[in-house]
Amino acid sequence: MPCSLSSLLSEKGAHLKLVLITVCLLPLQMTDPVNVSEPYSSFASVREFILLGFSCEWKIQILLFSLFTTTYTLTVTGNGAIVCAIWCEGRLHSPMYMFLGNFSFLEIWYVSSTVPNMLANFLSEKKTISFTGCFIQFYFFFSLGTSECLLLAIMAFDRYLAICRPLHYPNIMTRYLSTKLVIICWVCGFLLFLIPIAFISQMPFCGPNIIDHVVCDPGPLFALACASAPTIQQLCYSLSSLVIFGNFLFILGSYTLVLLAVLHMPSTLGRHKAFSTCGSHLAVVSLFYGSLMIMYVSPGLGHSAGIQKVATLFYAMVTPLFNPLIYSLRNKEIKANALRKIFGTEHGVHKV
Repeated sequence: MPCSLSSLLSEKGAHLKLVLITVCLLPLQMTDPVNVSEPYSSFASVREFILLGFSCEWKIQILLFSLFTTTYTLTVTGNGAIVCAIWCEGRLHSPMYMFLGNFSFLEIWYVSSTVPNMLANFLSEKKTISFTGCFIQFYFFFSLGTSECLLLAIMAFDRYLAICRPLHYPNIMTRYLSTKLVIICWVCGFLLFLIPIAFISQMPFCGPNIIDHVVCDPGPLFALACASAPTIQQLCYSLSSLVIFGNFLFILGSYTLVLLAVLHMPSTLGRHKAFSTCGSHLAVVSLFYGSLMIMYVSPGLGHSAGIQKVATLFYAMVTPLFNPLIYSLRNKEIKANALRKIFGTEHGVHKV
C-alpha cells in the first residue's frame, strides 16, 4: 500500500507538471505563428483573384471590347495566313521562312493566352479568375513571351548570316540547324520560368485578392502575398532582365553588323531596301522590348497601374498585330503565296 500510494502521487505530479508547461507555452504559440513548423497554416487561402482590367463605364467597356475583338481577330487571321502560306508552299520551306512561320504560330498562341480572358472580363461583372487559372495564364504568357524573345534573336542572326556571310549562309544555316534552333527557343521558353512561377504559386495569399491589371503579372501578385519573398522576387526579375537585355543586345549587335555591311553595297536600290527592312524590324523590336523593360526590368520605379496596363497592351496586343505586316506580309513572295493558297487565286486562272 505505501508503495502504490507514493507511485500514485508521483504520477499525479507528473501530470500536473505537463499541464503547467502546456498552459505556459500556449500564449507563445498563439502570438508567434511564424515560428511553428507550418508558418502559413493559419492564413485563409485565396481561391480566386479579381482582375479589374479597365474600370470604366459600361459604354466604354463595350467600345473597348469591340476594339480588342477586332484587334485579336486581325492578329490571328494575319498570322494564320502566314502559317498556312508557308506550310502549303514548298518554295517557302527555307530557314528564313520557317522562322517566320514559327514566329507567326507563336504569336497566335501568345495573344490567345491573355486576350480571350480580357474580352470575357469586359462582359463580366465579377471579373474573377481562379487561383489555378491565374497561374496557368501567368506561366503560358511568360513562356510564350520568352520564346518570342529568343526567336527574334534567331531571326536577327539569320539575317546577319544572309547579308554579311552570303556565300557561307547555305552551309551554315541548314534545315537541320534551323529546326534545332526553333526547338531550342520553344523548350527554353517553357522551362526558364517554370521554377520561379512554381515558387510564386506556393506563396501565401490571404487577401485582398484584387489585381489592378489586365493579366496575372508577377508585380501585382508579389504585392498581394502575405509574406515577403525577396529571393524569389529577385530571381524572377533577374531572369526577366537576362532574357530581355541579352536578346535585345544580341539583336542590336546583329543589325549593327548588317547595317555596316549594307553601307558597303554598291547598289543604291539594295542599300535602300536593306535599310528599310532593318529599320522596320528595329522599330518593332524597340516597341516590344521597350515596353518589356518598363514592366519587368525596372520594378523599383513604382509604375502606376495605368502605365502597367498600357505597357502590357503594347507587347501583348499591338506588336502581334503589326508583326505580320512588318516581318512577313511586306515580303512579295509571302504576300503572293498567301493570297494564292488561301483565297485560291492561281496564276493564269483568267487566261483563255
